Amino acid sequence: MNADSFVRDYLTLGLKFDRLEEGFVDAYTGDPELRRQVGNAPAPEPKELARRARELRKELGNAGLPEQRAEFIDVHLRALECSARKFAGEDIGFVDEVFAYFDVHIEPGDQDEYRQAHRKMDDVLAGPGSLAERLSAHRAHDVIPADRLQECVDAFSSALRDRVRAEYTLPDTEQVTYEVVGDKPWSGFNYYLGDYKSTVAINSDLQQQMANLPHLIAHEAYPGHHTEHCRKEAGLVASGQMEQTLFLVNTPQCLMAEGLADLALKSIVGPGWGVWAQEIYADLGLRFDGDKAERLSEASGQLLGVRQDAALLLHDQHKSQDDVAAYLERWSLTSPQRARQSLKFLSSPLWRAYISTYVEGYKLLGGWLDTGKTVTERSALFGRLLDEPLIPSALREH
Repeated sequence: MNADSFVRDYLTLGLKFDRLEEGFVDAYTGDPELRRQVGNAPAPEPKELARRARELRKELGNAGLPEQRAEFIDVHLRALECSARKFAGEDIGFVDEVFAYFDVHIEPGDQDEYRQAHRKMDDVLAGPGSLAERLSAHRAHDVIPADRLQECVDAFSSALRDRVRAEYTLPDTEQVTYEVVGDKPWSGFNYYLGDYKSTVAINSDLQQQMANLPHLIAHEAYPGHHTEHCRKEAGLVASGQMEQTLFLVNTPQCLMAEGLADLALKSIVGPGWGVWAQEIYADLGLRFDGDKAERLSEASGQLLGVRQDAALLLHDQHKSQDDVAAYLERWSLTSPQRARQSLKFLSSPLWRAYISTYVEGYKLLGGWLDTGKTVTERSALFGRLLDEPLIPSALREH
């Protein structure tokens, strides 16, 4: 079997998972005839998909692929085998499931670090009442009026796009379209359509905060998911790495992509993003305390692991949803409504392990980017994340 035939078999296997769970294929920009063939074939059996993933892993060494491409496909076949076993009804421990999907080992966070974060947040939001009450009041004051959301989205998208295009080349025809949707388990989602175009959906069920919107646009579009898809399509796919035309849920690709996207604003704007955002809001006639928002974001960033703790409580320790919601409210200082929204995400069969992509992705990629000691070095490392088929274990080895 030559490399092209092997990759086509890998793509065929991955596309079949969308027949088991619509949405498992997050994006596919390859041969449309292959997708039609898979769509017109009888629905696959999960056990058969698991068997095929194991077979392809055994055949990988004889496919003639360069080492980096072979390593990329290997960890993705491991993830697909685990997904197929889950679809077949196998009982797989949650920690083992996360490792198979995302190439990382997880463990509970440090509650002392959470307490330290609370103290920092208490300093930023000094005043009467409990910290949770003050945070709730701050967030209520920080809500973007619904009738101003679209122009705020457009303003930040334009400003971030200009910065990205100045730092990293983007195709002239690239484009992001934004739409507002409801009844979703996430706050925002990028649908990459191929040909350098994306639709970014923003969840109307959650009130959008002024402090969060720059992060959201950076995450989903510039220089996050949309930018990464464009760069990889223009680079890796154009050079013949057709495995990069397929983006699958619950694979190491996701951890790399979410880590990159969560670090996007920090990477393209850097320290001082709060004042930068404040000036954009001021141009729109909206008041925003950028310095306070940045200090609060830095402090609350230490609470990132709480959501992964919640997943471990729910799926590893089998705690009740009420207990998990209470844990989220206590440590994340979140409202009951947002805690229940998080539970929708954590309880979804398709998305239940996905929270680890944000927690572990931010830690792993953030530590790797921090090895760049200058702005130029860090920018170059972020460019590698945009352009190369890196996997978590490759970053750990460096």
